[in-house]
Amino acid sequence: MTSLLNALNAGKTSLLTNQKSIEVVGTNIANINTAGYSRQRADLSDVPALNFGDFFIGQGVAVTSVSRDYNLFINQQLQNKSIEYGEETGKSNSLAELERVFNIGKDNLATQINEFFDAWRELTTNPNGQVERDIVIQRGQFLGDAFQGITTELDTIQQNMNTEIAAEIDGLNEKIAEVARLNERISMVEVAGQSANAARDQRDVLLNELSEALGVQSYTDNRGMVNLLLPGGMPLVQGNMASTITTVSNGTDVHLQLQVAGSTLEVFPENLGGKMKGMFTIRDEFIAGLRQDLNTLARDFTEAINTEHRSGYGSDGVSGRDFFLDMTTLGPNDVPSRNVRVVLTDGSQVAAAGNPAAAPGDNEAALRIAQLETGHKVAGTKDTFDSFYSTIVATVGIEAARNRLALSGARDATVQLQNLRDGYSGVSLEEEMIDLIQFQRGFESSAKFLATVDEMINTLLELKR
Repeated sequence: MTSLLNALNAGKTSLLTNQKSIEVVGTNIANINTAGYSRQRADLSDVPALNFGDFFIGQGVAVTSVSRDYNLFINQQLQNKSIEYGEETGKSNSLAELERVFNIGKDNLATQINEFFDAWRELTTNPNGQVERDIVIQRGQFLGDAFQGITTELDTIQQNMNTEIAAEIDGLNEKIAEVARLNERISMVEVAGQSANAARDQRDVLLNELSEALGVQSYTDNRGMVNLLLPGGMPLVQGNMASTITTVSNGTDVHLQLQVAGSTLEVFPENLGGKMKGMFTIRDEFIAGLRQDLNTLARDFTEAINTEHRSGYGSDGVSGRDFFLDMTTLGPNDVPSRNVRVVLTDGSQVAAAGNPAAAPGDNEAALRIAQLETGHKVAGTKDTFDSFYSTIVATVGIEAARNRLALSGARDATVQLQNLRDGYSGVSLEEEMIDLIQFQRGFESSAKFLATVDEMINTLLELKR
């Protein structure tokens, strides 16, 4: 009778174990489309056998835990590649806008420079012509407008980047705080001897998102809590404590600070990774470099024109006039490329002649200015005005092309790693159906076994009567 009761207990454990396994399969199937979900498995173990005389009798089976399919190496590779993908993503929109601003079409700054010098060449053919003089002034105004237009476009791109940076921060703070909350939940659940698989999956999704946005680095402590750091070592999450990122306006730009345990730390671009690093790199380095080159061109161009123009004479016999605004008169906060403007008020002031008592055909000064297009080298370089601007355009084009290539490569690598992760941890309906049939058969067999043992017990009871 005792052995039958043991058999009855073994059948019961088998029935419950197969039922629990079917529940786990059902959970997997229900979450097949859940982002970041890892397939769960019921881990089975036989109950320790009991000694009956000269042999041991098994006591059934038990579900010791519910584990998830997880590969640390794949997930870390995915996290690292997300950082690279995020950095290139942070650069892509701004570079596309910069390509539009520094275009290689017909309507760009180089075209305006060429047309300005064309107007001077036309003036050399008729140095006393009022129409030609007016056109020279008009072309100078158009050129100034082109410089100012590019500068305004750069300001707009920079403002848009500042707005986007500020808009991203609130969402990132929510994710950082959620990681801290999940840390606490995971620790409490697992200290009690249970599995926090769902919370771990949610935390992994957040880690990938924060890696893409901030380039976070992570490590897990002995309590199962993930600690997050910025690339420069600043703490974002320590156990169940989360730091907060804030934005601070500095002039026209936005900068970041980190609130950590009552202290405020400045977050510099070198402390960042991912999308934020890409955006700060474009804003503070690449666009700043373009501004510097544009200002160099504006200063050198106006100075070269003014130098020659001051040595010439207008049709009114006056010399020493500047054609463009003298850049040396600008204040420290004035932007040269925004201040390229013609200061002459009348065509008679255009200095085409080389002598005060100009003969009707005196075009000496106009010739010298026209020859600056090919004869002058910008700021000690080997570039003419046109080729110097072309270098700026090429810099933008090369960086934009590099970004597209790197972004495509990082995206493909991320997709491949995600597919690898899904292949290892994701849910396969075919595998789940096989497991479902297996556990269903096990459940039916356990029920049949219990019915058989029940009949045997009833038979024994009838015999004793």
